[in-house]
Amino acid sequence: MQKYSFVSLLIILIFLFLTTCTRVQLKPAITTGISPEETSANQVTEITSTDSTGFNGGKETVDSSVLLNLKKLQDMENSFTITNAFPNISFDRPLEFQNAGDGSGRIFIVEQSGRIFMIDGAKASKAELFLDLSARVDDNANEKGLLGLAFHPDFKNNGQFFLNYTNKSNTVVSRFTIFKDNPNTADPGSEEVITTIKQPYANHNGGKLAFGPDDGYLYIATGDGGGAGDPQKNGQNLMTLLGKILRIDIDGKDSGLNYSIPSGNPFKGNKEGFREEIYAYGLRNPWRFSFDSVTGTLWAADVGQDKIEEIDIIQKGKNYGWNIMEGSYCYEPPSGCDPEGLELPIYEYQHPLGESGTGGYVYHGKTLSMLQGIYIYADFITGYIWGLAYIEGQTVQNFTLVKTDLNISSFGTDEDQEIYFTAFDGKIYKLAM
Repeated sequence: MQKYSFVSLLIILIFLFLTTCTRVQLKPAITTGISPEETSANQVTEITSTDSTGFNGGKETVDSSVLLNLKKLQDMENSFTITNAFPNISFDRPLEFQNAGDGSGRIFIVEQSGRIFMIDGAKASKAELFLDLSARVDDNANEKGLLGLAFHPDFKNNGQFFLNYTNKSNTVVSRFTIFKDNPNTADPGSEEVITTIKQPYANHNGGKLAFGPDDGYLYIATGDGGGAGDPQKNGQNLMTLLGKILRIDIDGKDSGLNYSIPSGNPFKGNKEGFREEIYAYGLRNPWRFSFDSVTGTLWAADVGQDKIEEIDIIQKGKNYGWNIMEGSYCYEPPSGCDPEGLELPIYEYQHPLGESGTGGYVYHGKTLSMLQGIYIYADFITGYIWGLAYIEGQTVQNFTLVKTDLNISSFGTDEDQEIYFTAFDGKIYKLAM
């Protein structure tokens, strides 16, 4: 038996104590497609599971096709490629890809500077300017600009869509409409400001907008207001809209508001002064989120601080931990934090495997059938694209689909549920075999 000096034993005991205090122990994740060198330094070793009653009030969230495709994915890992979806079209810092859901097949690309372009179908060879808000948008910082676009569920009839952008000191969420005599052009004079949110710093602005597929409410992602480590403690402050996922009803108006508060919001009617718009909180910078089009599950990638990038399933009223924790690690305080009542990520990965998670979509297209029910996401810094197989109550499995050299800014789907992604080389891409 190997002998240890008193000093050696003391060092080992201190290390074990710190390790226990700084991380919450969770179930092991299966992480593949990483070299042995990367695995030893960067492999995600733990994830969380969820309440057995399921999400969305017990609504079934497991796509049974996932069970059938896991072995196929294991065999096909790292065998995917990417293709330029529109070889003759390029953009300036594209960061959002949307379809209007109106049966037209049109695709809309958002540029950070404030312009939106329309592509008339998947085989188009040119893009037409849909709206130019560059005079109103402040993009003079890396995380500012025109950041989000969502079409009203009844866009086909009312022509309404919503934008999230930054001006000099605020986040602005506004409603716009198209010209009635030209559905391919938006009316810049139609802006109705829904809400503004004061931003203390230039970064961590979130920006994603999406309508809930079941409730028709508008969901809004806000970052913690920026500055390293959430210096204003916004993530845990229920009296501010920063560091949250918000949910509002834009088809109604409460007194003094250009929207109404849904009756099911978790802090509706509270007496403590908590903001009633809050749906979930404790987030750092949920840059991109999406709803599973089959199950309604709300997925989000929350960009980390120094160590962890995390994937979360967002549920009503839950606290996702920032800045008490960064993923499953204590952050403030750096050790001895209390995870009681905090919702930990279903999956996380460490720097430098990636340093800025770009949330994606659960795949429900037809072109890549082996990806049915798999959550596809990426890292903006390192260019990895992964597939995450999540089955409630079971071990999460993460697969490397392809390693690119791109800064992947966002994902989106067309009306056929095929997934595309935008990159800061100005191109729009698709996965391929």
